[in-house]
Amino acid sequence: MHQTPQDGDGSRFGLSRRRFVTAGALAGGAAMAGLSVPATARAATRAAACVQIPNKYGTPFEVCDDELFIFMANYKPFENEGFFDRVIGDKLRAAFPGLKIKAAAWDYPIRYEDLEKAGVVPDIIIEDPRRRIDRDLEPRGWVRDLTDDLRTSGIDVGSLNKGAVEMVKSRSDGGIYGVPLFVDEFVLFHNKKIFDMQGLRTPSNGITYDEAFRLAKKLTFEKDLTAYKGYLQHPDLYLEYNQLGLYPFLPTGSESPKPEDVKIGITSKGWQQLGANMERFLLLPRNIFTTVDDYLLTGHVAMAVDSLWKLNAYALSPHYLQADDAEEWRELRKNVELGVSSVPVLGSGQNSIYQPNTIAAFLPPQSTKKEQALAVLKWLVSQDGQIELSKHGMKPALQSDAVKSAFGAQIPELAGVDTSGVFWGDNAVIKDYQQTEYWDIPMYMVFRQHVLKDGLSVRSALTVAETRDIPNYIKAQAASGKDW
Repeated sequence: MHQTPQDGDGSRFGLSRRRFVTAGALAGGAAMAGLSVPATARAATRAAACVQIPNKYGTPFEVCDDELFIFMANYKPFENEGFFDRVIGDKLRAAFPGLKIKAAAWDYPIRYEDLEKAGVVPDIIIEDPRRRIDRDLEPRGWVRDLTDDLRTSGIDVGSLNKGAVEMVKSRSDGGIYGVPLFVDEFVLFHNKKIFDMQGLRTPSNGITYDEAFRLAKKLTFEKDLTAYKGYLQHPDLYLEYNQLGLYPFLPTGSESPKPEDVKIGITSKGWQQLGANMERFLLLPRNIFTTVDDYLLTGHVAMAVDSLWKLNAYALSPHYLQADDAEEWRELRKNVELGVSSVPVLGSGQNSIYQPNTIAAFLPPQSTKKEQALAVLKWLVSQDGQIELSKHGMKPALQSDAVKSAFGAQIPELAGVDTSGVFWGDNAVIKDYQQTEYWDIPMYMVFRQHVLKDGLSVRSALTVAETRDIPNYIKAQAASGKDW
């Protein structure tokens, strides 16, 4: 299988890299969205000026000034050839007949640094706000506060997933740099074959961690010289998207504190609760944490918490697989009877799932097509646009019954799979982020270093991370000229 050097959960899965470009249009739809499109966008009377963008692959790629350029990153299926067109590009083309659209995904053939060197700034960037505002967009000056634009265009973020909106705001220095489009939700996968081997029922939506742990103990066993694991969950992501909405940074009195003024807090009662809850799964004998990808790679994992896009891939949807990956995935699937439910909750009667793994749209200030970009954005978060995402197995940011009922309509491979867990519960809402500055801190040190390698208790691991690992990381980053 192909791999891409994209950040994430250490996944060993990747889709084949391809470039995809969609030529489409946009003026009639802008009127539908309540925005005007300049006459220059409706009919070009001159030859377009184009910029060639050199890249490490040596693949010809250009962006022309008569195109609305959309660049996407950090959602794996974007890299799948034709994915953008099938899911949303063709509908945009039909809704907006007047302006060409070019779409490309990181990193084939271009990356952010290639665009920057060529002096090209996308008109719309679709990206992960949690980490990438501070790592990629803000340092390049490619974000701006959209508060006034959203108000004048009539885009109501109040109708969108609250947790997703707050995630964007938490990285936006007091404003809102982007608008959530969808959530690559975390869900609990289960392999019914392994449950049947032990005569156990598969988990239901709303299962608690206590219940999941009892199942994990029964489902961690050996048979015919094969080891089966009961439960895998990526410990870093569990903390970073934690279900209590806890934020690791403490208020400093400024939205842009100096590195030496950043304050860390991950040893409070809530963090200790989170740590103790995960620690028992990691230390369960023979339930050794490797990678959540082993759910499919080995077929010997009963339960695993992982991203929603993999549900569509595990179902063998061609939308989510390249042709040269499909044979291998079909072979791996023979060991798995696919099932999915909501992630476990921390206590009985609770319904708080992970903070949303949000993908949002950003409109850089350098764009010369701000009105057109805003019109496209408004359509993307409209019910029509969001239903299209839902039909293709994505969890949209817009919350409506119509959006939910459309889920998976274009993914026939999901027939027979109960997907109600995708929309079960409420995403945890990040809190107390005002007057802080986000840094992409090394949370992996807590469990994967200090607990699993060093043998520390989780209480001690959190203390070491708070007082030593994170401050040292921030100091080293600042010394190298970075602010993330």
